[in-house]
Amino acid sequence: PSASRNGNMYMKKSTGNAQENNVPVISVSYQAAASILTKMLPTYTSLKEVKIATYNTNANISINKSTNNLESSNVMGLLEGTDKKDEYVILTGHYDHLGMRDGVIYYGADDDGSGTVSVIQMAEAFAEAKKNGKGPRRSILFMTVSGEEKGLWGSEYYAAHPVYPLAKATVDLNTDMVGRIDPLYKGDSMNYVYTIGEDKLSSDLQKITDSINITAKMQLDRRYNDPKDPNRFYYRSDHYNFAKMGVPIIFYFDGVHKDYHRPTDTVEKINFDLMEKRVRLIFNTAWVMANREEMLKRDLPLNAGTR
Repeated sequence: PSASRNGNMYMKKSTGNAQENNVPVISVSYQAAASILTKMLPTYTSLKEVKIATYNTNANISINKSTNNLESSNVMGLLEGTDKKDEYVILTGHYDHLGMRDGVIYYGADDDGSGTVSVIQMAEAFAEAKKNGKGPRRSILFMTVSGEEKGLWGSEYYAAHPVYPLAKATVDLNTDMVGRIDPLYKGDSMNYVYTIGEDKLSSDLQKITDSINITAKMQLDRRYNDPKDPNRFYYRSDHYNFAKMGVPIIFYFDGVHKDYHRPTDTVEKINFDLMEKRVRLIFNTAWVMANREEMLKRDLPLNAGTR
């Protein structure tokens, strides 16, 4: 997933539109605000305790803004369905990571090499089924997107400019970090996955997921569906841009570990046995979604909120 905002400052992305107000807008976390404001006030907390009033103050802000325009691409492959080929199941992961910083490679084996590999493996499995005359009824759109770590840019672009109509997309199954074990997970650490978002948009989705899991027998941990969860994972990966457009989603996630967004997120730390269990569950879910008679109902309020 894209990074949380603890201790960081983020510039709003500019579209480059001449009609847009391109005055820099900066979002800051509590920690960053505290770091800045402690030079003027005891703590950021004291600000929160001030009673409502009008204050006059002067501030000088100096910003050096430089822009590098780079091109990147989403990578898509479509496996055409049979009698429901004009309806779609979307399988997503992001293939970008953090690149190099100060000459150090950030490998991103789990985030999101694991998701990228998962999408490719599922594409191979669906293609083999079709080759054997047992292809899915709905078409499957396999998509690895770019720019996730910059702010979900690739999926945001696709959601705004879909190649295939999102009104005909029954679900997006997003795979972002499925190769590791959350050290804080309480339970069978070799048989779990966090599922996020299937309680939103469609009353069908969680019931179907549970029925599929009768065979897989994985622990589906839904703690991050809590709207009060401070991690806000629902807003931090590419499924969110599909949810904003009303497409039901599930985000599959292994949790946060000490190598998250560090150069040490390397392939030898991937737990391939556990990853295989998770990907089989995702594949089986996609298979059911692609072959059931009806598309998922979209009967719950959007309530997607903002990032």
